[in-house]
Amino acid sequence: MAVNHGSLASLIQLSNPQRCKFVVPRVNSAIGAELGFRVSISIKNWKTPLFLVSNKRRIGDFKLFASLELEQLLSRSTEEDEMSEGFFEAIEELERMAREPADVLEEMNDKLSSRELQLVLVYFSQEGRDSWCALEVFEWLQKENRVDKETMELMVSIMCGWVKKLIESEEHRIGDVIDLLVDMDCVGLRPSFSMIEKVISLYWEMGKKLKGVLFVKEVLSRGISYTVDDVEGNKGGPIGYLAWKWMADGDYMGAVKLVMDFRECGLKPEVYSYLIAMTAIVKELNEFSKALRKLKGYAKTGLIAELDMENITLIEKYQTDLLSDGVRLSNWVIQEGSSMHSGIVYERLLAMYICAGRGLEAEQQLWEMKLVGKEAGRELFDIVLAICASQKEAPAVSRLLTGVELTSSIRRKKTFSWLLRGFIKGKHFEDASDTIIKMLDMGLCPEYLDRAAVLQGLRKIIQQSGKVEPYLKLCKHLADADLIGPCLVYLYITRCKLWIINMV
Repeated sequence: MAVNHGSLASLIQLSNPQRCKFVVPRVNSAIGAELGFRVSISIKNWKTPLFLVSNKRRIGDFKLFASLELEQLLSRSTEEDEMSEGFFEAIEELERMAREPADVLEEMNDKLSSRELQLVLVYFSQEGRDSWCALEVFEWLQKENRVDKETMELMVSIMCGWVKKLIESEEHRIGDVIDLLVDMDCVGLRPSFSMIEKVISLYWEMGKKLKGVLFVKEVLSRGISYTVDDVEGNKGGPIGYLAWKWMADGDYMGAVKLVMDFRECGLKPEVYSYLIAMTAIVKELNEFSKALRKLKGYAKTGLIAELDMENITLIEKYQTDLLSDGVRLSNWVIQEGSSMHSGIVYERLLAMYICAGRGLEAEQQLWEMKLVGKEAGRELFDIVLAICASQKEAPAVSRLLTGVELTSSIRRKKTFSWLLRGFIKGKHFEDASDTIIKMLDMGLCPEYLDRAAVLQGLRKIIQQSGKVEPYLKLCKHLADADLIGPCLVYLYITRCKLWIINMV
């Protein structure tokens, strides 16, 4: 009997079941690759050949089974496994459907090896066969305590193949997928969260996002139970995973709306779903801020008109609405979560307020984090300091500078540089000048561009109000530090036709 081992579609004709050997071609891939071999068996009294596996569909994406090799599952150390007469009798008896599968298997229990029982599962899992029989066979194996790790992985891979085929079908209903998950639970094969994730991903890959949402709603409304493989690794349950998928596609507001819609429908999202939605708000605010800076840049260069009051009002309202959603989500986390979530909530709120440029609110979150034992990095304090400086929130600036003098000179310079740039951004040039002078007194040298920006701003003040004292004061300190040359002040008295030159 010739076998072409190089082909996944090798056809093996078994003419005499009494003396035949069941031959399985080697496959150098995992159930992470393709189930792609085919076996035709001719057994007396059977009018048509039977086919063991496969529909040649790729199911390697199922991360649950990436480690299970088909070669390990269906071929041992030799290329051929001799099947007993009991195997063929069991197949024939089960095909007749004259008795319950459990009764047939109970009667033939001693005649079938674990290997043969696995192949019975494979046989009835194929298209055109009674798939429910495969489930009943597995249920019997569970009751008889004959399900080892290899058999469990085989059955799970079979179930995943069925799920994928259902989703790929144009006429499939979400209820069909749900019913299959229920059937799995009925026979003792509780779906894992990884399988729920995979179903959602399959809908996503096929461009059926809304069906993925409906699937999750059906899972939750019908109370389909599932096991959690890795608490830290999952995306917060089905709703959280959906929100994460939405966010990964760049639709941040879609993720937020999704979580809130589920809550409004009475399908209580997991706590981590709220945190994922808060992350989406941070990303949306960040993207919105970048777009707004670009827009202002275009207006400054004259490419577009300046924003009018109506547009400014709409911009502020959009940011306010986003922040309101974030606060609602944070309240839900605190209400429904545990104390371990508090630090994460304040961290997300801090990021939101920073992106929105809300200095006082951001400062509050820094102290909230400190109170729950989640100390923010000094860099975050500096960023909030700069925002408060740009908005000239003097008390907040004073609080945020507390203890800076006790840090290293490098750390002090970074903090005061952020403070200086905050004043520059807010066009508070006199405060910026005082900051430079304070840095010089502490032995810190401000950056050249920062010094130049402040001097330029003070010159504009002279042009607008004629106030020269801040400019001259800063020039004197910079000259004393050898950062600029002496400042010459020219004064011309018209009546006397006299020039007076003074070096500062």
